[in-house]
Amino acid sequence: QVQLVESGGGLVQAGGSLRLSCAASGSIFSINAMGWYRQAPGKQRELVAAITSGGSTNYADSVKVRFTISGDNAKNTVYLQMNSLKPEDTAVYYCTAARTSWVGPYEYWGQGTQVTVSS
Repeated sequence: QVQLVESGGGLVQAGGSLRLSCAASGSIFSINAMGWYRQAPGKQRELVAAITSGGSTNYADSVKVRFTISGDNAKNTVYLQMNSLKPEDTAVYYCTAARTSWVGPYEYWGQGTQVTVSS
């Protein structure tokens, strides 16, 4: 089992920045990719960014250039740096982990952290 704990969400004005953190524990040796999903009210959940154990990254078109995913292996932590935030970025953000690849399936999920961007 893998446990994921997110932190760093909050309220920010449009144009501002936030950094989300996800601390992983447990059987992390089994993980080959980690990602950040988000879900806004009334919308489908979407994969925002993912990073593989080798350091390769992938982003949704809607966040390219603005968001950066990174990992600190020593701390077993993955980060999502979000810049130039827009109101449409408002959502609950979930940290996820996959045993296979960045395309999933993602078997492990954190509890989610709310990000609210005001206009």
